[in-house]
Amino acid sequence: MKTINRSELWSSIQAKEKLTLVEAQPKADFDKAHLPGALRVSRDELDLWAPKFLTDRDARIVVYCDNIESKASPTVAGRLIELGYTNVSNYKEGKADWMKAGHPVEPLQVVATA
Repeated sequence: MKTINRSELWSSIQAKEKLTLVEAQPKADFDKAHLPGALRVSRDELDLWAPKFLTDRDARIVVYCDNIESKASPTVAGRLIELGYTNVSNYKEGKADWMKAGHPVEPLQVVATA
């Protein structure tokens, strides 16, 4: 499985390269903060979720989770490869590494209603 580090991912995002970020975390963690533009999926949802949201099996996909100790991102990345996705990378250091470097994250946007 391919891996990508923070500086490579940051460079790709800065260069506006086409890629899909996938966070392999529970919804509550994703809602607190996630990498800009990321989609969220859990391991349990992956087989049904991927064909709906990742329709191009050759597109560049970067999977991440919370930190290097978590096994979620390598598990999800590996399963995507098993499902026939050809350009999957794992950002194994994850969101904690990203935030430690001061890179932007998107929190859940709450819209006030009257």
